[in-house]
Amino acid sequence: MHKEFLMGNAAIALGAVAASVNVVAGYPGTPSTEVLETVAKYRPDDVYVEWSVNEKSAMELAAGAAYAGARSLVTMKQVGLNVASDPLMSLEYVGVKGGMVILVADDPGPISSQTEQDTRHFSRFSKLPCFDPSSAQEAYEMIQEAFEYSEKYKTPVFLRPTTRVCHGYATIEIKDKSEYYHNKPEGFIKDSKRWVIFPKLSFMNHQKIEARNKELSDVFSSYEKNKLIPACDKYADSKKGIASGGISYTYAMETLKETGMVRHLKVSTPHPFPEKLAVEFLTGLDEVLCLEELDPVIERELIYICGKYHLNTKIIGKLSGDTACAGENTRDSISNYIHTFLGLDTSKAQELPDPPALPVRPPVLCAGCPHRASFYAVKTAMKGKKTIFCGDIGCYTLGNAMPLDMVDTCLCMGAGLNIAQGVEKVEPDTTCFAFVGDSTFFASAITGVVNAVYNQANMVLVVLDNSTTAMTGHQPHPGTGRTVMGEIVQKINIEQVLRGIGVTEIETINPLKLEASVSCVKRMAEKSGVRAIIFKAPCIAVTKPKAPLHVDQDSCIGCKKCIRDLGCPAIVMNDGKICIDASMCTGCHLCSQVCPVCAIAGGDDHE
Repeated sequence: MHKEFLMGNAAIALGAVAASVNVVAGYPGTPSTEVLETVAKYRPDDVYVEWSVNEKSAMELAAGAAYAGARSLVTMKQVGLNVASDPLMSLEYVGVKGGMVILVADDPGPISSQTEQDTRHFSRFSKLPCFDPSSAQEAYEMIQEAFEYSEKYKTPVFLRPTTRVCHGYATIEIKDKSEYYHNKPEGFIKDSKRWVIFPKLSFMNHQKIEARNKELSDVFSSYEKNKLIPACDKYADSKKGIASGGISYTYAMETLKETGMVRHLKVSTPHPFPEKLAVEFLTGLDEVLCLEELDPVIERELIYICGKYHLNTKIIGKLSGDTACAGENTRDSISNYIHTFLGLDTSKAQELPDPPALPVRPPVLCAGCPHRASFYAVKTAMKGKKTIFCGDIGCYTLGNAMPLDMVDTCLCMGAGLNIAQGVEKVEPDTTCFAFVGDSTFFASAITGVVNAVYNQANMVLVVLDNSTTAMTGHQPHPGTGRTVMGEIVQKINIEQVLRGIGVTEIETINPLKLEASVSCVKRMAEKSGVRAIIFKAPCIAVTKPKAPLHVDQDSCIGCKKCIRDLGCPAIVMNDGKICIDASMCTGCHLCSQVCPVCAIAGGDDHE
């Protein structure tokens, strides 16, 4: 063993490597992304890693590997689990041979997600065991234990870290390479009675699953990471207790070291719930405070157990309004909950001076982002016309901000296409645009195009092709021509895919050529049926910037059209004059094409 200073996601990845993971697949999504990337960086030569086109594909690939006896890991964020839920729900009824861990990173807040979805519910819904780490060290150990439980019980299992576990750093103890477990896959053995899902098989396996989960509830009551921590002398006679899980346990322990320990139940396996341990914890208590993210999972389980065993214990938390029902917990919020619960003075925290006001910095498209040019071209071309702009998940969601104001809807990955079709069926006089990025196109938009062509929709698909998966950290995708393992592969051409589906009206253009782009949009808007514009220009993070531009103050008339129309963060006001921040400007020349008096110039020659 040795110590390393690691991010939680890196610890999980190294734990998987130490457990001899053979196959890793996933789709990037904060806060899970770094797990797969770290495995790819430190993997032994015989470990296969891929960014799949979406979470469903990743889940199915990992399942196939586990069928063949491999240890497989599939990674995603909580909303990605929705995409993977179709194979997941059937997979539990079939089971696996090799260990299979489904890492789903939940995002309380949410910080970078559409929802505050709690994967612990999915665990119960799918009848899968769930492990809920409370620290980077525990996450490192827990993923190895998860593989062991998965193999022993022939079931996939969840590992459910939340954002602060994923992205927090700590010095942790990890194994030396000589201590790694070594798994040699047996290979796939044909057995249609096991691997082919039929109603009769599902019926029989359902009974086995219920019996197994009842057994696991007892097993987990003895699992070392489910703990019953006794009260200190100060609270030895107290009838109050605290139950917690995940990062909330870590926060609670930090507070209880100051206040004194009350009886404390740590829940590391929210499903199957460690019922026997919970009964031991509840016996003799009058009141229990539950601390958890996101939903009242522990709280509901304890209420159920109190009823089942006729325990007269009051359970409080989210359901009772004693803790917040939404958002992430913090060190301070947990401290306040505990102080209030124990009847202690909470004024200490209030004695701190108010922090200075922070500047308002809303998320915006980067300076030089080609998406800004794409949105502006469409907005300019369609000015004064009845339109709807259906957005999608990615950097381009930020096109909703003023002054662009170009995202009227955003639901989930790939949804913009079908939403545009739905609006068009109700309002045929509306010109419907659906914006989607190149990575999202491959992940979940292709079926929407097929649906649109087959059902004779009337809409304009706009593919914002910036040659990367930008929002989650510039991961490769099928259109980039390389894999996460560094292999050079054939690029999948979006225009060819669209033509193969049946889209005949397609134009590909550089959005930074503003006049040509506006003309292109006007042409395509006048056509009927499903037509597509591919705005193709690389993300500023994957290409070398051009020399920055500057404003000729003698020519500038101060009309502020560049600021008012574009909202580029590189264009600023300085002493009442419009200036360009050379440290931010990438030389995209969009502003120089918008300026009515040609006062913006410099940089490389604009092509």
